[in-house]
Amino acid sequence: MAVKIKLKRLGKIRSPHYRIVVADSRTRRDGRAIEEIGKYHPTYNPSVIEVDAERVAYWLGVGAQPTEPVMAILKKTGDWQKFKGEPAPAPLLTAPEKAARPSFEALGGDDEGKGEAITQKKKAEKKDEASAESASTEA
Repeated sequence: MAVKIKLKRLGKIRSPHYRIVVADSRTRRDGRAIEEIGKYHPTYNPSVIEVDAERVAYWLGVGAQPTEPVMAILKKTGDWQKFKGEPAPAPLLTAPEKAARPSFEALGGDDEGKGEAITQKKKAEKKDEASAESASTEA
């Protein structure tokens, strides 16, 4: 049985997400997989690439062949160079961590209400104006 390390497509139209899987070469692109060993999200900036290096090394060691897109991913992560015994590439770019949003209590919020609303409803204003006009015309 020929085993391939390939991409399994997930996600909606124009929003692809891929899983890096080990599967029989005769299975469909999104068909049954032997094992999932990573994920790849190309639409994010920078792209999200997560690979289980230990499992990749195992599958490459037992003879699994990566497809061209997966080989490019493995070269970026350095797993292919580690398998071949070559020097590692430069580290990948990572997205900066988002600052934590302050909680409601930290902003000085309290559980008590502020009272009634300041602005009046528009319908009430129109009725008040109409009744005031009719009262002034009658007088």
